Amino acid sequence: MKTHSGSGPLSGVRVVDLTAMVMGPYCTQIMADMGADVIKVEPPRGDNTRYISAGPRPGMAGVFVNVNRGKRSAVIDLRSEAGQEALRGLIVGADVFIHSMRGKAIADLGFDYARVAQVNPSIVYTNCYGYGRGGREADRTAYDDTIQAECGLVAAQELLTGEPGYVGTIMADKVAGLTALYATTMALYHRERTGEGQEIEVPMFETMASFMLVEHANGAMFSPALGSAAYQRAVAPNRKPYRTKDGHLAALVYNDKQWSAFVAAVRPPWNSERYDTLEQRARDIDTVYALLGTTFRERTTAEWLELLESLDIPVAPVRTMDELFDNPHLEDVGFFETVESVDGPVRFPGTPTTFSRTPGRVAGPAPELGAHTAEVLAEIHTRATDSEPA
Repeated sequence: MKTHSGSGPLSGVRVVDLTAMVMGPYCTQIMADMGADVIKVEPPRGDNTRYISAGPRPGMAGVFVNVNRGKRSAVIDLRSEAGQEALRGLIVGADVFIHSMRGKAIADLGFDYARVAQVNPSIVYTNCYGYGRGGREADRTAYDDTIQAECGLVAAQELLTGEPGYVGTIMADKVAGLTALYATTMALYHRERTGEGQEIEVPMFETMASFMLVEHANGAMFSPALGSAAYQRAVAPNRKPYRTKDGHLAALVYNDKQWSAFVAAVRPPWNSERYDTLEQRARDIDTVYALLGTTFRERTTAEWLELLESLDIPVAPVRTMDELFDNPHLEDVGFFETVESVDGPVRFPGTPTTFSRTPGRVAGPAPELGAHTAEVLAEIHTRATDSEPA
């Protein structure tokens, strides 16, 4: 039987992946980079993400290529009896089953947890969808934009900018994908100790509500409430990159040591004792940001970078996404990995974590639609033959 060649901490783990778009595929992309054998089960037309962004040709769009790298693609029509039987064959030899369908849809296909566990009782089964099935919104369709609105993120942007807005990245999809990853690997750890499989639910709304309420629970956590849920520093209207003489930069003159060093070096005319401590500044944080903003306009970006770095105050230039591909620090740490594909070399953002004994790495190029169907079906047949009594 073919085995995955990964050498990371998940080497030997086999994942049957019925996810699409970004949330689930991002989770399983990291699993593949960490050594797991991820079998991406696709419908005949493939994952819709194959077609939504720039790519070298139709069906190999950049977003798809990135979050599905190193996986094996098997086209299986789950609406046919033969396709359902093939999927059951895959489940027999799997460690993880993960999908991104609503509960009713996966149950109608015959692959809810109860029926999958009948085939493989020790499997870790992960549901990725919009809303938890115990609530009234369980069957609602959800995408990143709607979850950003529902979880308070859009409202936080309004407090910050004066207008409701989405953040410039699909944050809900990616945070939920990372949550699915840690939940699934925790369940694998439990199975390693006990032999027990289990079902996991990762709803985007609950995940993002938890994420937003890390700091934005604030005074609303207490009974009686001690104030708004909003953490004021994060949503202060003047919390934004500072304009300099010739551009912008990000800087945070935050703790008392940094504040003292800044005012001693710059001597701004507006400084007074009422801003001496972090507690004092926190009470009037938007005014503090506005005062700092007037001072940062007095020098160039390069001058501020040199001064603030010398004072050990957090500071950074404002970079574009394109500039990340030429970032000197990322070059130093070998962040990008170039992988050969049928379309030529692809420069992938690599794994951000390091392991001293079981390092992960970009698992390989993204698969052509159905490129591994015959191989995967042959493995099912081989496994079934091997399990027959002599």
